Amino acid sequence: MGDSSNSNDSTTVPTPEDWDVHGAPDATLGGYFAEHERPPGFDGLDGQPYTVSMETEKTPDLRHPFEGFLVFPRWAETGVGVVGHVESLTLVKGKTRDEVLAELGDLTLVQVKALLDDALRRRAELDHDDGGPGPPHPEG
Repeated sequence: MGDSSNSNDSTTVPTPEDWDVHGAPDATLGGYFAEHERPPGFDGLDGQPYTVSMETEKTPDLRHPFEGFLVFPRWAETGVGVVGHVESLTLVKGKTRDEVLAELGDLTLVQVKALLDDALRRRAELDHDDGGPGPPHPEG
């Protein structure tokens, strides 16, 4: 607060201080869920609407028996239903499910949007590498 530095320089890489420019409690994924009791929505780089959920899985690794990642459901343009999804890579490993969820919840919404776009790029590369149409992508 009260920082007079110019954060509008397009050549500057955002730092953690830049991600929460307003100090808002809903600037992180966990904060957004807590404040709004619903997932945040994003427009993917493909122009489609997405929301996000924090997911965990058990692993055979005794040191880190849980891992966490994000799932991005893609909604029909009408908002009537989910028509597909993409997933992030594993983002967090931990000893407990709650620990993993807390770490995922600390991601800023800027980071979550970047992870969505990364997942969409990976999906597009896989579709292209397979030489086929890939999974169906209804136009909504």
